[in-house]
Amino acid sequence: MTLRESLPWAQYVETLQPHERPMMPGSPASPDKSTPMRLAFGAVGMLVILAGSMGSAVVTANIQNLQGALGVTPVEAAWLPVVYVMTNACMGLILVKFRQQYGLRLFAQIFLMALVAVSFAHLFVNDFTSALAVRAASGMAAAGLSTLGILYLLQAFPAEHRTKGLVLGIGGGSFSAPMARLFAPRLLEIGGWRAFDMLELGLALVALAAVFALRLPPSERTKSFEPLDFLTFILFAPGVALLAAVLGLGRLVWWTEAAWIGWALIGSIVLLTAALAVEHNRRHPLLSLDFLAGADIVRLALAILLVRIVLSEQTSGAVGFLQQMALGPDQLYGLFWAILAGAVAGSLVSAFTLNAEKLNLPIAIALGLITFGAFLDTSYTSLTRPPQVLLSQTLLAFAAALFIGPALLIGVTSVTQKGFHNVVSFVVVFQVGQNIGGLAGPALVGTLETVREKYHSNQLAEAVTLGDPDVVLRLQQLSGAYGHVILDPDRRNVAGLSLLTQQITQQAHVLAYNDVSLVIAALAALGCAWVSLHHLKDVMALRSAPEEAS
Repeated sequence: MTLRESLPWAQYVETLQPHERPMMPGSPASPDKSTPMRLAFGAVGMLVILAGSMGSAVVTANIQNLQGALGVTPVEAAWLPVVYVMTNACMGLILVKFRQQYGLRLFAQIFLMALVAVSFAHLFVNDFTSALAVRAASGMAAAGLSTLGILYLLQAFPAEHRTKGLVLGIGGGSFSAPMARLFAPRLLEIGGWRAFDMLELGLALVALAAVFALRLPPSERTKSFEPLDFLTFILFAPGVALLAAVLGLGRLVWWTEAAWIGWALIGSIVLLTAALAVEHNRRHPLLSLDFLAGADIVRLALAILLVRIVLSEQTSGAVGFLQQMALGPDQLYGLFWAILAGAVAGSLVSAFTLNAEKLNLPIAIALGLITFGAFLDTSYTSLTRPPQVLLSQTLLAFAAALFIGPALLIGVTSVTQKGFHNVVSFVVVFQVGQNIGGLAGPALVGTLETVREKYHSNQLAEAVTLGDPDVVLRLQQLSGAYGHVILDPDRRNVAGLSLLTQQITQQAHVLAYNDVSLVIAALAALGCAWVSLHHLKDVMALRSAPEEAS
């Protein structure tokens, strides 16, 4: 800390140039810095973001290994990422005001120490209940660290280029997913599941040391919390949590077969409606309904949900298909390198080509790339391997990163125009949209794949009859594989029939994944057309403005 930064805020702010002052309470000042200092802030920012997001990425990428380590069923294991989303999605409602009232230093200390404590607790997790508690705490810590990392990245750029840091900060959180899948097999070989815990703890400790060594500039404090804020949070948080449980578990327990899915959905609607009712009658609402109902914010929310849903074609679609074809992590290694490269390239292109006057154009381009990438994946066969999906998955990763910058800036611009008191509302829209969309996408893709697989299985099974000479020949070939193992002809025929059934099921999955990719491509195409229309309307409005002025 410099001598100037140790001054009381009223004196410190007088030493700042207008472009160095924070935009709002709770945000740090941005004094001019040397290039080495900017690089240091950027490096610490990315470290903090990866430290906060890596734990969730590792759990999601290795849920089957964790399921075996804890001795739980697939449905029980699915609660682990869902519980993380429950807490992560809700924290944006209070984190902005926490920074404004108590300052950045306490904010950083609490959430970094929380991450270290959570990571350390992972080392002693031996049962399912403690694992759930740790994942819930991890979600809360990660919500704070994503914000802290972005604030560091903002310091890495001069005032006129600060949006680049914002875009890179949001995009950086997506790097952890492919990274986790890249090093997961190696870590499992080295130390089993405990190796992941040690990695998470190591990242947390390094991030803690870096933040204490390079502190953010001071920020203005102001009294922000009101008693009704906590009532809204008490209603809003469980409402979002119940919705997350429905989306995260509905496909596994199946939507119409588990009664609690319906009750949880009803509870979510009631609680969220009550929270909005409380906010509607407040003089200083935490969630501004007028702001949330604005056309720009509604389009932003729909765009976020749409992109999160269509991008699930990558995680639940292509990767799920290749795993269904019995491909292991080592065989997918090159694919995840391509996905990581696409995400990094997309973030850089988005950050350095961002134009505040043409925000809909890169969103339309991103949706167009998703359309093309998903359409490439509509021709899967049982012989499809990673090289055949390399282009499509790289395009999807690039498009996801390209989309996030302009989408975020649309919300920031709206907040700037309509008042910084709406920042909490924007953060909630963005964070809840990202988290809930991240659950809704796999739920939709998984449900559609299951329904279409059953349909194709029935169709294929009806077409396979023992009266067909080709079927009889195929059955003889499959039975012959057991000729040296099973001597009884009847048992050998049964084994051959079992193999034939497995092949029918596998082919049904192939056709189902093709259907999923086609639906995703159609949704992305509709979104692209919708955003392109708004972009053309904005262009026409800009062209007609000078003519009217003249």
